[in-house]
Amino acid sequence: MESLSTTKLPFSLPYCLVLFCITTTLLNQVQATKVCRFPAIFNFGDSNSDTGGFDASLFELTLPYGQTYFHRPAGRGSDGRLIIDFIAQSFGLPYLSAYLDSLEANFTHGANFAAVASTILPPPSVMPVGRFSPFYLDMQYSQFTRFIPRTQFISQQGGVFASLVPKEEYFGQALYTFDIGQNDLNAGVFTNKTVEQINASIPEIISAFSTNVKNIYNLGGRSYWIHNTGPFGCLPDTLTKFSSIEKDASGCAKSYNELAQNFNHKLKEAVVQLRKDLPLAAITYVDVYSVKYSLISDAQKYGFEKPLVACCGYGGEYKHGDVRCGNTVTVNGTEIFVGSCENPSTRISWDGVHYTEAANKVVFEQISSGAFSDPPLPLNKACYRNHQ
Repeated sequence: MESLSTTKLPFSLPYCLVLFCITTTLLNQVQATKVCRFPAIFNFGDSNSDTGGFDASLFELTLPYGQTYFHRPAGRGSDGRLIIDFIAQSFGLPYLSAYLDSLEANFTHGANFAAVASTILPPPSVMPVGRFSPFYLDMQYSQFTRFIPRTQFISQQGGVFASLVPKEEYFGQALYTFDIGQNDLNAGVFTNKTVEQINASIPEIISAFSTNVKNIYNLGGRSYWIHNTGPFGCLPDTLTKFSSIEKDASGCAKSYNELAQNFNHKLKEAVVQLRKDLPLAAITYVDVYSVKYSLISDAQKYGFEKPLVACCGYGGEYKHGDVRCGNTVTVNGTEIFVGSCENPSTRISWDGVHYTEAANKVVFEQISSGAFSDPPLPLNKACYRNHQ
């Protein structure tokens, strides 16, 4: 019998390695042609993706909110659907019910833990006295940890409620979406911190975000779709409150957009590190900022007008004075209802803080293609770990 050292192999070792690499590459290419079938979505965030948490727990949103698509208030800070709604719809899933909503909630295909005015770090003040939501990211994660065993218990009990909760295996197969961080920057701005002070706080904010992603990974989450933060220096809300601030070529508050860009740079670095720390995770970083800024700076190209003016609001250059959308104001002794503009589909800003359904739809179409993602995979390939 020949010893191992003298056994002749049919192929040389380098040839075998090359063959293995080619085979692996071909298999990956074949696999990557398949779309991901997410049976559920679990979302974490702020008002950009809140589908009813704020409305159910803190303050009711009234008409004209929801008027365009739902034809009634639907818990969303818009005239219609949000980006998260279009994401769910693209996978053939129902719109996500808010975890905090006890009425008509159906969690079969996921849940939404987002809430208006939520931050990543604990906020400096909370509603109804303060400005921010008590449901910051740690709280949303805590709600999620309770959601898992409770839904499994309900499922085991059977009956009508068992049909309204996700299957146990869905938690590992789901898409986990995040859109949060803008309010952490706002918290600094509206507590009169300098730009330098806010920039100095960003590493702590990002660290807290990464911790929550890791915690969800430890619970079995594997596919992540992470939005960076938008150009909040372009919001009518910001421009109204800081009217004398230096503007860029598009009329946006330059220093606040630079804050957002710095946050996004640190967030992208964190995503790169998370891929190393969580080897089984497929993590997609989505550059929402670039899409939203392009929408504002080149509004006519997308069929929009008055990109810095709120559709629903009253007063001032940006239609975002002290009287907000859905409220009333007395002018010359006459009470006036603050409703929407004539055609919300031609506007980007809905109420000075949030986008119209039309704008949300354009943003979704842009980001879902993968053109603004790292790695450059479309939304329906977000389950693949392709970080080359």
